[in-house]
Amino acid sequence: MKKKILAVDDSRTMRDMLYYALSDAGFSVEVADDGQDGLEKLHDVQPNVIITDINMPRLDGFGFIEQVRKDAVHRTVPILVLTTESANSLKERARSVGATGWIVKPFDQTKLISAIERVVA
Repeated sequence: MKKKILAVDDSRTMRDMLYYALSDAGFSVEVADDGQDGLEKLHDVQPNVIITDINMPRLDGFGFIEQVRKDAVHRTVPILVLTTESANSLKERARSVGATGWIVKPFDQTKLISAIERVVA
């Protein structure tokens, strides 16, 4: 069965890039416009992995991760942060709220798929 990925990013271009790259790699992909939209789609999608940006309107990536980790059903779902940010303080904050990994944009498709396969194994 295909692994399901919920990709959360406010950039339509990035959502499209993730959708096509991950679909081509054999994943089932659902996209969300921001953290709030991601939370609204979470239960319908039941993802095996979540990919989220940090800087988004309505609910940023940190808030989104915190809310996912409070949900008993999704508490253990791996969450990869995919962002243009690279500061160690932001990486530490993401880890402290429950992120599994950090990838800096622009992403390399092969490395992203490898990271997903490592956390979903």
